[in-house]
Amino acid sequence: MDTLAEAVLSGAAPEELSRLPLPQSFAAAHLRASDAGVFDGTADRDVRRTLHVGPVPMPRIAPDEVVVAVMASSINYNTVWSAMFEPISTFTALRRFARQGGYAARHDLPHQIVGSDAAGVVVRVGDGVRHWNVGDHVMVSPAYVDDQDPGAHADGMMGPEGRAWGYETNFGGLAHYTVVRASQLVPKPAHLTWEEAASITLCAGTAYRMLVSDNGAQIKQGDVVLVWGATGGLGGFAVQMVKNGGGVAVGVVSSERKAQILREQGCDVIIDRREIGMGDDSDGTADAIEYGKRLGRRIRAELGEDPRVAFDYVGQATFGTSVHVVRRGGVVVTCGSSTGYQHQYDNRYLWMNLKRVIGSHIANLQEQWDTARLFRQGGLVPILTDVYPLAETAEALRLVQTNRHVGKVGVLCLAPAEGLGVTDPDARERIGVERLTSWRRYATMARV
Repeated sequence: MDTLAEAVLSGAAPEELSRLPLPQSFAAAHLRASDAGVFDGTADRDVRRTLHVGPVPMPRIAPDEVVVAVMASSINYNTVWSAMFEPISTFTALRRFARQGGYAARHDLPHQIVGSDAAGVVVRVGDGVRHWNVGDHVMVSPAYVDDQDPGAHADGMMGPEGRAWGYETNFGGLAHYTVVRASQLVPKPAHLTWEEAASITLCAGTAYRMLVSDNGAQIKQGDVVLVWGATGGLGGFAVQMVKNGGGVAVGVVSSERKAQILREQGCDVIIDRREIGMGDDSDGTADAIEYGKRLGRRIRAELGEDPRVAFDYVGQATFGTSVHVVRRGGVVVTCGSSTGYQHQYDNRYLWMNLKRVIGSHIANLQEQWDTARLFRQGGLVPILTDVYPLAETAEALRLVQTNRHVGKVGVLCLAPAEGLGVTDPDARERIGVERLTSWRRYATMARV
């Protein structure tokens, strides 16, 4: 371990951190452009074949950037896509970004450091950074926004040059260090551990924009909200937000084990998708209306009404059913498509019933700060289950790829052990350690 990392771990003062040099290289989970064709003709795109952990060079820092010593990160499905080189190689996105010239050219490398979540300590700030200092404890938002783009000023996510950090950019969070724009930083809630804090920005921020924000469904008291994949990284936070907002959460899962988790977490209505005939091998396309009818009957039997909102990040297998099942004037809010991007639905049920589809992507900085505030208040809690060391990132990624996990899967980067990083133990005790760690009992014991 380099001297700067050792100083961070020892709790050195900001002055000392500023004096110590950045290492010339550091350990990172990364992909290699030379692996792009390794899955040609292969049915199982096992991400353990393409995700490498080893030394990479330290990039130079731009005036509006900071270097963060990463204590912990977590796994998101976009890293699965990157490691499978689907739907395209993310090295294509890096080359496209690099064509802007200037500091963007740094991103076009024969390797890509992946990861779209991180929590850690600021160890360098660029000359143009005003609101952050060396020594600050931060989380990193995955929204990589061009603040000189006029489209980004009404809503950061509307800028045409916006990107997903660690997916469409280089220097992601699954590493000992990351380089990010100052506009990506969010204060770390002081009562959370490093691994807990590193598991919330992408999924919780995305769920907030989809459900609560003016840019999403704007849920209100009494709203019935259908949440697909309700024990997943996005779905687990969505259920919390619906409950906190006075709504009624209808969680759809794929197994009795996941149904039991939702019962323990207080979800209002729990439906195993096998109850409506939607098995693991169903793409949801041909039978979407029939699934919708069955699902609607099931929800009405429990609640007496149809959902106003469908929270859908599953995609191809569920989207047509979502459009069918929401009530007249209802909303389907969608981000991502883990089962496929080609969505099919019967448009009669959309236009004739005045329904809406809202596309949503990550969250702008204000939405991320609003989400972090809910964690600080104790209204939201982490859904962290499994935690892996950086050296085993490929195994963690495989766990997510094969959908054998629930909640969020964390990765310890510089942090030598779990449970570190809490600077407000009183708040942790007040919110409740058992509540904050309630998802840990759902950890997947078997390594895949």
